[in-house]
Amino acid sequence: MHVNKSASRFAALLALLCAATFLTPLRALAQDQDGGPPPTDDPPTRVARISHTDGAVSFNPAGTDDWVGAVINRPMTTGDKLWADNGARAELHIGSASLRIGSTTGFSFLNLDDSVAQVQLTEGTLRVRVKRLEQNETFEIDTPNLAFSVLRPGTYRIDVNENGDTTVISVIGGEGEVTGGGQAYSVHAEQTATFVGTDQLDADVEQMAGPDDFDQWCAQRDVREDRSASARYVSPDVIGYEDLDDYGGWRPVPEYGTVWFPHTTVVGWAPYRYGHWVYIVPWGYTWVEDEPWGFAPFHYGRWVVVGGVWGWVPTPAPVVGVAYVRPVYAPALVAWVGGPHFGVAVGGNVGWFPLGPREVYVPSYPVSRTYVTNINVTNTRVDRVVVNNYYTTVVVNKQVNVTNVTYVNQRVNGAVTATSGSTFVSGQSVSRNVVRVDQRDIVASHVVAGAPAIAPTRQTFIGAGRPAAIRPPAAIAARTVVAKAPPPPPPVSVERQQAAIKENGGRPLGGAQYHQMAPPPAPGVAAARNNNVRIAPTARTVSPIQPKPANAAVRPGQPPLNNNARPGQPVNNAVNPNAPRPNQPAPGVPPQNQTQTNSTTNRSYNNRPPNSRPNTVPANNPQLDQQHQQQLDKLRTQQDTERQRLEQRQVTEQQKVQSQPNPNTQKVQQLNQKQTQQLQTMEQKHDTQTQTLQNKQSTERGNPNQNNKPPKDNNKPNKDKNQR
Repeated sequence: MHVNKSASRFAALLALLCAATFLTPLRALAQDQDGGPPPTDDPPTRVARISHTDGAVSFNPAGTDDWVGAVINRPMTTGDKLWADNGARAELHIGSASLRIGSTTGFSFLNLDDSVAQVQLTEGTLRVRVKRLEQNETFEIDTPNLAFSVLRPGTYRIDVNENGDTTVISVIGGEGEVTGGGQAYSVHAEQTATFVGTDQLDADVEQMAGPDDFDQWCAQRDVREDRSASARYVSPDVIGYEDLDDYGGWRPVPEYGTVWFPHTTVVGWAPYRYGHWVYIVPWGYTWVEDEPWGFAPFHYGRWVVVGGVWGWVPTPAPVVGVAYVRPVYAPALVAWVGGPHFGVAVGGNVGWFPLGPREVYVPSYPVSRTYVTNINVTNTRVDRVVVNNYYTTVVVNKQVNVTNVTYVNQRVNGAVTATSGSTFVSGQSVSRNVVRVDQRDIVASHVVAGAPAIAPTRQTFIGAGRPAAIRPPAAIAARTVVAKAPPPPPPVSVERQQAAIKENGGRPLGGAQYHQMAPPPAPGVAAARNNNVRIAPTARTVSPIQPKPANAAVRPGQPPLNNNARPGQPVNNAVNPNAPRPNQPAPGVPPQNQTQTNSTTNRSYNNRPPNSRPNTVPANNPQLDQQHQQQLDKLRTQQDTERQRLEQRQVTEQQKVQSQPNPNTQKVQQLNQKQTQQLQTMEQKHDTQTQTLQNKQSTERGNPNQNNKPPKDNNKPNKDKNQR
């Protein structure tokens, strides 16, 4: 009897598999067979990060007409735009790829998903470095007169003139293809190709000129990434790992491997407290951290307290012999708190705490079982069976309260952060608006599956950036570009999204729901579904003319080029997008005493990375570079050991005060102030040590100008008085 039942089940299963084979095309329109959303509803597994800005850089969130100041660590995705004004620069990362934009540049993402990175460049300069290109991956830069496709890993520079009728492409390394005007051209390594015209391209190929100021700045940023010590411990596609070196230290922890500990100067610092929430489609509520290093540890990996100090357990690094899976980006790896002190309305409070190692993250947005598995196994060491059980409980069975799981960080004193619902949806600083909840009530509270079902406001989409005084000229903003790959429809307005999310009970929309709101294309323009985009006609391959000799005459109608100018760019500063203009600093070099104010935390700091260098490319001396890197690593290890001893002593002091039956509030405040001063003094000492070593190394390289390197960017959160 038992055998017959087993045989019947096997036959039924076989029949189901056969049916699934024939019904595969219909799966996109149906739900996952276990009740979850279809796999096609899954969001992209990657985003771009705004990692650095110099000067006036404005940001326009998809679906809005608002231009605000660009905020570091803001994720960017399809439809988002940037404008770098005169003398400004910006840097973005997509996984292991970097994109850097120069002065007077209009930039946006026409499409960004797992296999496509499609960029719109309406004017100015873009330099792209692609470290790895998958077999079916598309990396395309669309300009007003052509579409440029990256064919191989390498470094590429694209310049668009002010009129939008000339694009200059320099292939520093790699290979690419230009499509436009019914023609297709190949551009090879160490070539610069100038393409003039719109309906028909006039191609001119030359040998590359020497690097200019912008190229040198990009090269220094590349060196900073390549020499990052943190690359040894994390997956190469974890965005922002290169910023960890100067703001923390790596220590071996027996249970978790090598863990990164941030060097904060805030007593009682906790993850996911010093920043704000924004709403980004399709993920919903997304955390944006204030610290300049605050991307990788808040969208990948897990947090844990070791010896009373917070440490980040990174995404598992690739293992030789094991198939590599790219880490999946998460909007915020936290667990949400429910109970009598927390509500789901704007008038209530919202609470959360960081997930610990091996704890499962279940998204609030519609996803498939495969997505839940991938976002967990690529971010922490967790059993797939455990992940599967979570998915069944939360997504399939719709169980809201997670009652049978013990979360390690929920019981850590000070780990839970709570704020008002109005702060949560308005993009305000959380650290300034923390709601105090007794630790006993927090421990007694239950964990809620998914973010609160609160419909976002318009400000939630915009975030913490202040209204921008500078935005792109109307003619540039409306300029049409040529695309080879058809982009998705234009973004849906935030007003329509808000209404749909309210109808959905405050929960994020699925991909199918969102795309249903997109307006249909106008008659006759179905191929170019996106605004200001025209699809390139079918192209015939053209062999470009042979490169000119280095001393060849310039083309008629063009001003002469000096030795430092790039081919196709005039020397006249009035039209050179990367040259300083009257009363403007050189790109990337702020005026004396110029500071930038972080609108979220009201802190002023020099907006310059700690390892940035003047515009001088170091001499290529691998042996000396290795020696210098070893010296720097040794110093960092010594500094981290010294800091660890101080932290352990401070933890012991805190525990002694807190263990008293009725801790004296004044004594607690005095202790916090004393310990904060100790941390700040140590940071200043370590900064001086690092500065001295780097100046010494610069002299050894033969770059004396590097001794004028500005001080380290100490963009560190200051403890608010109401948090002490």
